[in-house]
Amino acid sequence: MLALHPDRINPGSRDLVTTDLGGARRAFELRYWAALAAVKYGSPHICKGGSIVLTTGVAGQRPRKGWVIAASVCGTIEALTRARAVELAPIRVKAVSPGVVRTNLSQSMDAAEREQLYETVGNSLPVGRVGEPYDIAQAYLFLMQEGFGTGQTVVVDGGTVLV
Repeated sequence: MLALHPDRINPGSRDLVTTDLGGARRAFELRYWAALAAVKYGSPHICKGGSIVLTTGVAGQRPRKGWVIAASVCGTIEALTRARAVELAPIRVKAVSPGVVRTNLSQSMDAAEREQLYETVGNSLPVGRVGEPYDIAQAYLFLMQEGFGTGQTVVVDGGTVLV
């Protein structure tokens, strides 16, 4: 099981009783409402047979204790993906669900603490490492280019949902 601190990837949420609802609203504003607005205003400009690829996260499929907001946001993105796939057909709507990835999102952490986190998490995964941006980019490219799937979420997490 991963030993991530919820504040690092799910700021402001430990358990529902102590969750700051303002912070939860901001999380939904940033992660859900922004995605909904992008799809709403962008989809009329996508050619028939084109695609939209959203971003969710593994918290929707494998929530951890204290991740109530992250799990809720991710679940809404997955539902948005399926609903818009039906509504926008033949435009394909899909989502990528990354696990822990070595990106600038963790730059606020001390460098040594960040590297320790990546090592600990990576060692706990079946693939033996955390993701790199290239790994996730490949999933987006595949989903944009393939022409048959729609309404699906592709998990690219090194096996996070398995452990």
